[in-house]
Amino acid sequence: MKRFFKPIEKEGSAKKPSLSPSKQGAENGAAQQQEDIKKEPLKFVTWNANSLLLRVKNDWPQFSNFISNLDPDVIAIQEVRMPAAGSKGAAKNAGELKDDTSSSREEKQILMRALSSPPFGNYHIWWSLADSKYAGTALLVKKCLRPIKVSFSLDRTASKHEPDGRVILAEFETVRVLNTYAPNNGWKEEENSFQRRRKWDKRLLEFVVQVSDKPLIWCGDLNVSHEHIDVSHPEFFSAAKMNGYVPPNKEDCGQPGFTLSERKRFGAILKECVISSDTVYFYGFSGPLIY
Repeated sequence: MKRFFKPIEKEGSAKKPSLSPSKQGAENGAAQQQEDIKKEPLKFVTWNANSLLLRVKNDWPQFSNFISNLDPDVIAIQEVRMPAAGSKGAAKNAGELKDDTSSSREEKQILMRALSSPPFGNYHIWWSLADSKYAGTALLVKKCLRPIKVSFSLDRTASKHEPDGRVILAEFETVRVLNTYAPNNGWKEEENSFQRRRKWDKRLLEFVVQVSDKPLIWCGDLNVSHEHIDVSHPEFFSAAKMNGYVPPNKEDCGQPGFTLSERKRFGAILKECVISSDTVYFYGFSGPLIY
């Protein structure tokens, strides 16, 4: 994947020769022209916002400065927690924000005002949303980049959205960008959360095999800690229980996201990534990650 990325030089690491105004103007024009024809993303940010509206109200100046300084090509956001368009009892449009009530219209205006201000006005945005203020993902791609296709399910059907808006997949000429918000494993087999997570992992494994024809950039909140080094107290998390409950299968015991069964399945996905495709994956919890 190194050919898809170039290192970011630190400020002051290299001195640039001074240019006359005419030469500087020509250089800026050439740089702008190169930006306009750029086809593939090179720089990525992924962030679990844990309510994008709340971040807009409380943390937007800091995040805006972060994006302005970094200037990423793609911003992948998880857990946007904005409901999909559609009135109560009617079919929902998972690709649009709800605005059929006064409160939802106000919230949409606040959010879209923030996303149309600098630097976010330079991005095209796609949504995949749940029916309520739960889960959901967003993908922002620079307008100078044109994905061949954007879909919202692991079977790559453009018109179909995953339940709870957990997937956005952007396909470019030489690379795919996958943004996912994985379902939490939960604590109890009886609540079907184990089964839901097993099905999700199985489908992701199948997806990775199917898209092995080009590199995959996989980002998001993957809701798993793969190795002991990924958590602060592995023994504690491995033995964690909810109200003394012990799952029938010992491999399902422990903190959701760190059970042995989840870690094994994630390891199988990563192994397939290495075998069948050139994949980079990264995920974060409390703040944005960049690559």
